[in-house]
Amino acid sequence: MDKNSLIVVTGASGFIGSCMVSYLNKEGYSNLILVDEFSEPAKELNLRGKLFTYKIDRELFFPWLQKESLDIKFVFHLGARTDTTEFDYSVHQYFNVDYSKKMWHYCAEHNIPLVYASSAATYGMGEHGFKDDHDVAEKLEPLNPYGVSKNEFDKWALQQKTTPPLWAGLKFFNVYGPNEYHKGRMASVIFHSFNRINETGKAKLFRSHHADYKDGAQLRDFIYVEDVIKMCFWFMTGKTKNSGLYNVGSGKARTFNDLVLATFAAMNKKAEIEYIDIPEDIREKYQYFTEADMSKIRAAGYTEPLYSLEQGIGNYVKNYLIGGRYY
Repeated sequence: MDKNSLIVVTGASGFIGSCMVSYLNKEGYSNLILVDEFSEPAKELNLRGKLFTYKIDRELFFPWLQKESLDIKFVFHLGARTDTTEFDYSVHQYFNVDYSKKMWHYCAEHNIPLVYASSAATYGMGEHGFKDDHDVAEKLEPLNPYGVSKNEFDKWALQQKTTPPLWAGLKFFNVYGPNEYHKGRMASVIFHSFNRINETGKAKLFRSHHADYKDGAQLRDFIYVEDVIKMCFWFMTGKTKNSGLYNVGSGKARTFNDLVLATFAAMNKKAEIEYIDIPEDIREKYQYFTEADMSKIRAAGYTEPLYSLEQGIGNYVKNYLIGGRYY
């Protein structure tokens, strides 16, 4: 794709979106339309130094498009309401389903390829595994309104006869990395552990409330944000024509103990972990195991090596968290 191509990034001041903008800049793309709700000061820092052409509030974006004559070449729809503790489904319906349908229809009508953010939260407890087969989507039972909304859009997308020329719904697993400073409770355990270790010398992890798992031995698929945005970018390069749902994870489940020990090691500090009860509001719907089956995107042609947990955390802690740098 030509380096002057006009590209849309929604959620552009958020965690993954701002990293996507930075990566596009590094690859020589600066003719960007950034879309988000830009009122949060902490998120504004994520865009400091980034190159772009337009910056449009998400509520004004579609009316603005109707007035402008733009030759958009690609859309990264990474904006969403991602708070898994937001139980008002209407919020998720509006941002994660209805808004995404508008984006889909615009891309289909104007022949624009689309990558959108789905989520591993669609898999629920993993009763049906973690394989990104299309026939599984109807069977999935997400554990919270956020996961439900993401799965509802995935199911809707799979039913559409009129589609963008290429579309990919990327099921992000547990993403961590720079530019997540603003996320509060929803920031990664690495981010919270780094800060807590600096303050107290200790890290806190959830105690297990499941007989099959020891404290801190709950397993998740953690993926470094740089790998996520590289996979997003790969779809833009035109190296695959295969539309559909794709897992985006490391492909290897690791424990929270592993995660925190790697954080201590990157900080060059002695490990000390305290275990606390899982809050009751999420205890019943807590995932004890996730692991992305990555065979589909690999079969489609993605061959880049992925960061190991230790490599990713080392990079994040040393190059970003220490010194408070942004991606």
